[in-house]
Amino acid sequence: MKRFIFLVLVMLSVLGCKNLENKDNAYAYLGGEIINPKNDVVILYDPKGKISDTISLDSENRFLHKIDSFETGVYSIRHGGEYQIVLLEPKDSILFRLNTYDFDESLVFTGEGARKNNYLLRIFLENELESKKLMEYSQLEPEAFDQFINERRLKQLDRFREFTSKKDVSPYCTSIIEANINYNNYADKEIYPFAYFGENKLIHVKDLPEGFYDHRKEIDYNAVDLSQFFSYNRFMFSHIDNLALTDFYQKNDFHSKFNRHDLDYNKAKLDIIDSLITEPSIKNNLYKYKTRDFISHNHSEEETNQFLEYFLMKSSNTADKDYMRDMVTSLNNLRPGKTLPVLEVLDVNTNKHDLNTLISKPTLIYFWSSNHKMQYRNSHYRVNELKVEFPNVDFVSINLNDNDLDYWKSILNQYKFPIENEYIFKNPRIARKVLAINYVNKVIVVDEDAIILHPNVNIYDTQFEDDLKQLLQKKELPL
Repeated sequence: MKRFIFLVLVMLSVLGCKNLENKDNAYAYLGGEIINPKNDVVILYDPKGKISDTISLDSENRFLHKIDSFETGVYSIRHGGEYQIVLLEPKDSILFRLNTYDFDESLVFTGEGARKNNYLLRIFLENELESKKLMEYSQLEPEAFDQFINERRLKQLDRFREFTSKKDVSPYCTSIIEANINYNNYADKEIYPFAYFGENKLIHVKDLPEGFYDHRKEIDYNAVDLSQFFSYNRFMFSHIDNLALTDFYQKNDFHSKFNRHDLDYNKAKLDIIDSLITEPSIKNNLYKYKTRDFISHNHSEEETNQFLEYFLMKSSNTADKDYMRDMVTSLNNLRPGKTLPVLEVLDVNTNKHDLNTLISKPTLIYFWSSNHKMQYRNSHYRVNELKVEFPNVDFVSINLNDNDLDYWKSILNQYKFPIENEYIFKNPRIARKVLAINYVNKVIVVDEDAIILHPNVNIYDTQFEDDLKQLLQKKELPL
């Protein structure tokens, strides 16, 4: 799902704002400095997720902005594809300084109200590190894993309570931070069965110890104030998958083969969302991402269209419906045997090319985002390995971002990526839509005539080399 590490706001409450009831006098300021900006604006979203302001950076990449009609809540700010949530309350006064090249270690906050947002950021960074260890933790037996997660959650809550004993923290802020701690641990509990048992042995989910899912008694399915938090969404996505798994085994024998891409299993997810959630924004968001997950995989056109219709019956968000219709159309145009769509790309010298004209032999087209350092490093390293094994295959690398060209080139130079076959889309927004790029790890394989052999392969899969050889041999192409 995207990284939530980038910015935390600045807010200054002035002119004697005493309480939230006095709406006319409630306002705030935000300001900061962005080093190596990706573009010249930051976008502020209000607690309802709507754009509040688009704020321009000055010549020194700084800004200072007044928030009118201020209300306490969870805001978010975006810059160059990155975004970060922030908790804003009256009388806060926070300034930040950030270098986008190393934003997770360079972010600096000062001022009244900075402590709680520093704490939120600290929780996020710790959770990110813990999530990378989840596969290791998931090798524990169910009883041991249950105990480990419960103890970890209590330690994190105790540490926060120690923090609140020394700092003045509002009840609202306390509820938000405690919820982040809880839902991140709850998410690990929901993910565990899939990681521990694996898809082939999920029948043993029935053997989990009694009380393993006791946390489900505490769930708020309509927590609007948490809906922008990674921890809450991570929990909800995994929880829905798990409930649908229970539904699957209620309708099928426990020895039935489970397939996470099964049509009925995924339709059950939408039914569960419909039955549990009443808040439209949370419900529609889950509908959208669960539907996108399903149709992004290589289903038949019939199954894809059937699931789309099921989604259209459920969702009440017009924009999401249009987005999903367009996505299905794009995916149908990318099926094997279709010609790669014509799209313009720029090379490092700003020369324009039609993507199809770059194809002269079997080619693997891979994508990367400036916002995901680990991803673009890993993808380039992986491709270097594949170049050795497949000398007769070309590899075309395309950046997906709409940042300025200098920022793109700076990353190529910083990591010394070979500039040959490095491109950026002339119109990234249109290109992402046409190629149905919803995940940065998407890879397209075409033959020497730009005919699609596979619209979405996984170059990190252990079977990838064998799969690619089969694709090329099927077309009688050189390896």
